[in-house]
Amino acid sequence: MFVVIFGRMTCPFCVRAIQLAKHLESADKIEGYRYVDMPSEGVTKEDIAKTAGKPIHTVPQVFVDQVHVGGFTEFDQFVRDKKLLSR
Repeated sequence: MFVVIFGRMTCPFCVRAIQLAKHLESADKIEGYRYVDMPSEGVTKEDIAKTAGKPIHTVPQVFVDQVHVGGFTEFDQFVRDKKLLSR
C-alpha cells in the first residue's frame, strides 16, 4: 500500500496523518507515503475533489493506493479496520 496525504503543515490533523503514515511505514505495513503540501505545490481543494469524486471541505485528504479514504479520522479508522497496527 502507498499512502498520499494532501494537507497543510499548519493543520494539526495533517501532522497526525503524517505521523500515522510514518509509523505504518516504519512497521512495514505500507510501502511508503508521500505528503503533498498543498500551498507550496499549488494544489487546491477543487483539484482534490476532482480526483476524489466529491467535494472536499477539510484537510488532510488521504488516498491509499489512489483510492480516496477521507480525512484523518477516516484514515485512522481505515488503519484500525485493516488491523495494520495494534494499539
